[in-house]
Amino acid sequence: MSQGAIQDLPPVARSLLLPLCFRAAEARRSDALIHDAKAVEVVQRLGWDCGPLLKHESHDQVTVLMRAREFDRCVREFLAAHPRGVVVDMGCGLDTRFYRVDNGLVTWYDLDLPEVIALRRKVLDESSRHSFIGCSVVDFAWLNTVQPEPGRAYLFLAEGVFMFLEGGQVRCLLQALAEHYPGSEIVFDAFTPLMLHRSTLLHPAARQTLALLRWGLADNREPETWAESIQLLSEWYYFDQPEPRLGVMRLLRWVPGIARGAKILRYRLGEVTPYALHDVEGVIEPTVVL
Repeated sequence: MSQGAIQDLPPVARSLLLPLCFRAAEARRSDALIHDAKAVEVVQRLGWDCGPLLKHESHDQVTVLMRAREFDRCVREFLAAHPRGVVVDMGCGLDTRFYRVDNGLVTWYDLDLPEVIALRRKVLDESSRHSFIGCSVVDFAWLNTVQPEPGRAYLFLAEGVFMFLEGGQVRCLLQALAEHYPGSEIVFDAFTPLMLHRSTLLHPAARQTLALLRWGLADNREPETWAESIQLLSEWYYFDQPEPRLGVMRLLRWVPGIARGAKILRYRLGEVTPYALHDVEGVIEPTVVL
């Protein structure tokens, strides 16, 4: 495959290569944090050389894999409670989570920019339960594709996505999801503003692609003020985990401002009520499309 297809992607979209390469390399380890044979297959189909990113294992690699493992755990927990649930992976890049957690019943949507989805379709296949949507996450036209259905549970994922958006875009997105998918849940990762500032030059995706980190969340309860029905369900922090491969980084749990500067959060969006089946065009205020 032409390397230009990847190099021509916008900076944020090019960040998809890092987690893919990390997962592919991890698949060859006997002590793998996650097992992702599909990632190896995708790298081979791309013909991409991950070597420059993997000269030696870095703390970036371990934390990205820990993040993927925790997102996987959240999805498996959701599907255990809702086997026929609907999962929307927003800003999916070349993520292969569906192949790791598929229970044979879930309906899954992978959502990303049109140029990313075009690349994705060259290396991954869609199916009756696994569809791709080429649309910016903040262009709410995609809500018309994922129509809410009575009795279906919905889980939205945003792994490594929201820090590249503006705060107003994140707020509007959560409000829209709460309105149109009452009772749904969302899982996303975030930095505190202090950690965001420190990470602008250290974050692996930002450093490799020159993408800008824009949004941080100081108070995990703040999204609860964006809509009456948004509720914080759980908080997860990297340095609270007894992960041996973090090495000396485990000591950061004792450093104020860093110990809980990066996190994975899970919220319930809206009250469980009958779903309204209607076209969202003209209902939601227009937003800036990335």
